[in-house]
Amino acid sequence: MTLTELKYIVAVAREKHFGKAAEACFVSQPTLSLAIKKLEEELEVKLFERSASEVSVTALGEEIVRQAQSVLEQAAEIKEIAKRGKDPLAGTMRLGVIYTIGPYLLPDLVRQIITDLPQMPLMLQENFTVRLLEMLRTGELDCAILAEPFPESGLAVAPLYDETFMAALPLNHPLAKEAFITPEQLKNETMLLLGTGHCFRDHVLEVCPEFARFASQTEGIRKTFEGSSLETIKHMVAAGMGVTLVPRMSVPELKPVIKRSGGRHDAPVRYLPIVDPAGGKPPTRRVVLAWRRSYTRYEAIAAMRNAIYACPLPGVTRLS
Repeated sequence: MTLTELKYIVAVAREKHFGKAAEACFVSQPTLSLAIKKLEEELEVKLFERSASEVSVTALGEEIVRQAQSVLEQAAEIKEIAKRGKDPLAGTMRLGVIYTIGPYLLPDLVRQIITDLPQMPLMLQENFTVRLLEMLRTGELDCAILAEPFPESGLAVAPLYDETFMAALPLNHPLAKEAFITPEQLKNETMLLLGTGHCFRDHVLEVCPEFARFASQTEGIRKTFEGSSLETIKHMVAAGMGVTLVPRMSVPELKPVIKRSGGRHDAPVRYLPIVDPAGGKPPTRRVVLAWRRSYTRYEAIAAMRNAIYACPLPGVTRLS
């Protein structure tokens, strides 16, 4: 039994496909299949059920794969112990970020890391919350920047900042001239939402449950379009297709973007704070840094958090 064979079975269990697992391990499929067959013969158990359409893990295989992942993590930790003996911050940091944070934080964060921690290069992964949690659990990521709430996963979590939501309206919308907008006013608008899988979609639906009602007979939102990214939805808003909610850090500087001979031409989207006349708190999400409790590069986690705090983070409330 070798660590390489253990790596192969973990990859197949994750990908549910021998070809994709081989690509992830940078080997040919015959090489991977042969190694797994050899391991199954040595253990005298069947780890995977193979069919024409999919690969599934056997009940006993699930237990063996979990133990294999633990062995791989412990083997990797031996290398980390050696690195920390030379420099606690030396070595790649594998960082995951959800889609609705990455574009607005990563440019500043990467620049900060390159300047302050050149010995700790970043390997970045943008993905959905559920996928990032799985990658943390299996050791594919060291830490991830997520927005609460998310499923209980036994991870260590450090709060980073609270971020309010803002409403984005077409510039020619009747409400665009107002100083703010209320949740009640939003109920009567065509709301543009991110697709299923984005945690920000769930956050918006928690704040404004009316947006989840799609039946034409119900009060509130009349129809919903789904976009693949916040930036796509902003362009749809600019085209007058509806309104949306966005996290504060995604709001560009409110200044003219085009100059013409006749004067200034403002940005085609107007961003307004959301105010509850009854005095309720504005809709907000909490952004956190999460990592496995078994992860031992404590200095690297602290350095990552400090690097995030050193970024501009416009319009958010930093948390200690």
